[in-house]
Amino acid sequence: MKILLLAGEESGMLYARGLRERFAGHEVRGYQDCGFKTGDLAVFGFGAVLRRIPFFLRVKRTMERVIDEWRPDVVCTIDYPGMNLKLAAYAKAKGIRAVHVVCPQVWAWHHGRIPKIEASLHALCCFFPFEPSLFKPGFATFVGHPLVKEFDAGAVSRGDKEPLVALLPGSRVGEISRILPTLIDVARRIKGARFAIPAANERAYSLISQLVARHGAENLIEVRRGGARELLKCARCAAVASGTATLEAALARCPTVLVYRVGPLLAAFARRVIKGTKYIGLANIVWERCGGSGGTPPMPELLQENFTAEAVIGILGGWLADSASCRVASMRLDEAVRHLESEGDPLGVIAEVVTKV
Repeated sequence: MKILLLAGEESGMLYARGLRERFAGHEVRGYQDCGFKTGDLAVFGFGAVLRRIPFFLRVKRTMERVIDEWRPDVVCTIDYPGMNLKLAAYAKAKGIRAVHVVCPQVWAWHHGRIPKIEASLHALCCFFPFEPSLFKPGFATFVGHPLVKEFDAGAVSRGDKEPLVALLPGSRVGEISRILPTLIDVARRIKGARFAIPAANERAYSLISQLVARHGAENLIEVRRGGARELLKCARCAAVASGTATLEAALARCPTVLVYRVGPLLAAFARRVIKGTKYIGLANIVWERCGGSGGTPPMPELLQENFTAEAVIGILGGWLADSASCRVASMRLDEAVRHLESEGDPLGVIAEVVTKV
């Protein structure tokens, strides 16, 4: 088979690499095979997107031409819904099987998108157990979350005499610039701990290194190339920017405070339209939707004006000072992510859905 496998962000690329292994024997192409870099595709925020409209129009035209000329047997899109669902709909209109992986967050906002999603695709693969019921019967499948089986909670070790704190300020340039300075301030003010940042890619590594140096924190914070999962498994606790990394922190059972800050216009928009959930952290959403107990979410969230160095220090400092509270936080994360487990191999199930004739 000829499979067009489209992932536009770092998190999606993780799943795309796993699927390529399961598509051995098939001919597979993606954005990167057509001349587009993941770092260029992963743009966040209204302003940044508006400034790059000509680029995204070129991406869309190029990929539509690939669909027309290469004529794949199936188009499998992974997350990145703004671009990917348009290309999936284009493929379906051309009589090509279209499968999307990672359900758009219709449970959080804009339920009216559900019929449009159903019309754009032949099938949808969901990572969260509560998502398939939102769609017509037989359209969406809960496959389990692929990251669950990649984390071994038994390998966790957090017993260093000088505890290690993981700082993950995101992978996009904009979010790193908004979030990292506050986290550097946190590292300056917490004594008796080591700090490390795992950069998601070379662009992120360069920017993070520059900001750490600019704030004179080279001796406080170790900047690493990748290795986020390994760091989260051995860190005593963490401060992590909203996104897939917060789920990885939960799967590592690493006590984590979720932090995030966006521009004022995007923040106002989000507050207006996101009505379907109280939280933005994936572990918290799963906990909430699957009947979580305990009154407070397993991963504290500090957003916008609540994201201050003082607030982060208050949470991390409590975990660093009290090993019992750390254990409780780990257990509550475990309670949440257990709902993401499935009996089979999630990527194997996705591969079966994609190659279904």
